[in-house]
Amino acid sequence: MSRSLECADLVRWRLEPPALPGGLYQILRQIFLRDPSKVALEAPDHPPVTYGELDSLVERCRASLEACGIGRGDRVLAYVEKSLANVFLYLACLSQGAVYVPVNPAYTPVELAGFVEDAGPRLVICDPHRRTEVAERLRGSGSPAEVAALRPDGMVSLTHPPAQESLSAGRTRPVGSDPAAILYTSGTTGAPRGAVLTHRALAANALALCRVWRFRPEDTLIHALPLFHTHGLFVALHCALLSGASILFLPAFDPGAVTRLWSRATVFMGVPTHYTRLLSHPGLSVGAAAGMRLFTCGSAPLLPQTWEDFRLRSGHCIVERYGLTEVGIITSNPYRGERIPGTVGYPLEGVEIKVARETDAEPGPGETGELLVRGPGSFTGYLASPDETARVMSADGWVATGDLASLAGDGRVTLVGRSKDVIITGALNVHPPEVEAALNSLPGVVESAVFGAPHPDFGEGVVAAVVWDGEANPATSWLQQALAGSLAGYKIPKRILIVERLPRNAMGKVQKTHLRSRNAGVFNTGP
Repeated sequence: MSRSLECADLVRWRLEPPALPGGLYQILRQIFLRDPSKVALEAPDHPPVTYGELDSLVERCRASLEACGIGRGDRVLAYVEKSLANVFLYLACLSQGAVYVPVNPAYTPVELAGFVEDAGPRLVICDPHRRTEVAERLRGSGSPAEVAALRPDGMVSLTHPPAQESLSAGRTRPVGSDPAAILYTSGTTGAPRGAVLTHRALAANALALCRVWRFRPEDTLIHALPLFHTHGLFVALHCALLSGASILFLPAFDPGAVTRLWSRATVFMGVPTHYTRLLSHPGLSVGAAAGMRLFTCGSAPLLPQTWEDFRLRSGHCIVERYGLTEVGIITSNPYRGERIPGTVGYPLEGVEIKVARETDAEPGPGETGELLVRGPGSFTGYLASPDETARVMSADGWVATGDLASLAGDGRVTLVGRSKDVIITGALNVHPPEVEAALNSLPGVVESAVFGAPHPDFGEGVVAAVVWDGEANPATSWLQQALAGSLAGYKIPKRILIVERLPRNAMGKVQKTHLRSRNAGVFNTGP
């Protein structure tokens, strides 16, 4: 029978965090080889992959990276759709010691070029049908990065193999303090920045989650999350693989597919949009979810009404949790104990939290302040951005989350808002200045202000107030179509309001609070 890291191994990790020779993949590989015949991954239109086969596939993919000249510390940017090959590639990067940099495949090649310029990858990997377009775009931007296509088996290859002298001189395995991944986020700083995460940080956070959520080899996870985001790449994937569980791997979220798979699964991880869509699906019932043991939700606030409606329809209380790309998962409602809707629970093992206000007075129980966190899952900083890093992380390791929270007397955390204007729509972050810049570049647009409004499906929907210079107001659909060439679809405003002027304060600053308040019901009248 297989054994996960849930007994003596976890105690050792709690007491003596190892240096992690070989990095995170060395821990994963120990789990893989304990029961190599067990199914690790199962996806539509793909034969099941056992843990033994997974280890072999990762090694082949790792060798293909090495053949492309990728060694320890080299950055590999992945611009690919979700697939099993994407999983093999990520694990191969961990094994090789390469730094994995996932980018949302919904980004346009124009947007991609900006990430490539900032991340400075040695290799950009894309889906085969995009290779020519991506290569031309990067050549036009002056990037020296090589472009390779990802094969279905996770292998990568270059059209022109690198010269022998450019290949890595032997293989040097990673250690815990090495960077494992760089994830771009605008969660605390506004403009997207690359958060650098080490092997040790990823391992520590995943192991803490395995403990608090009671993961075990007998579990089966439904994976319906994207792989360019902390939630799907680290939280879901790591928890399942580190516990030796099986994964039912879906290319995208589909409520019908998810409810059908509940009869074979025990765990589902989702975002608020997933739960609102499940509530609208006839397949949701207490009977359908009878074999499930855990539903979790994160990446965006879950409405208490959604929590309660799901409890009544499914018989399960969703475990809400909270985290950031920069620090991993910080808090979770308890697995055993009261789960209170609208709260995000208690700090994970090893995580310290506090709330701070602009005054020197320490907030009392129930009082609001900015949530600060310090823990083993924290990032080392933003890539090539020491000033931004210093702005959110103190010298002694406290990270300012940018979220406002209150602490109950027993330490339970309730989020009450965000101190930044970042919009979270369908669990994806949208930075308003980027959308405003794209709008303001269109002929006829004088200025614009982009903000979020409550949306019944996405949690928040992107809204733009636009001052138009012309005799006739434009069709808002024309403005949306005009943005499609420069912005990913989820960034394009779902509602565009033509206004005579933007509200401003005495200092001339646009009052987005006023816009949000005045248009809070904009999505109540239909799409």
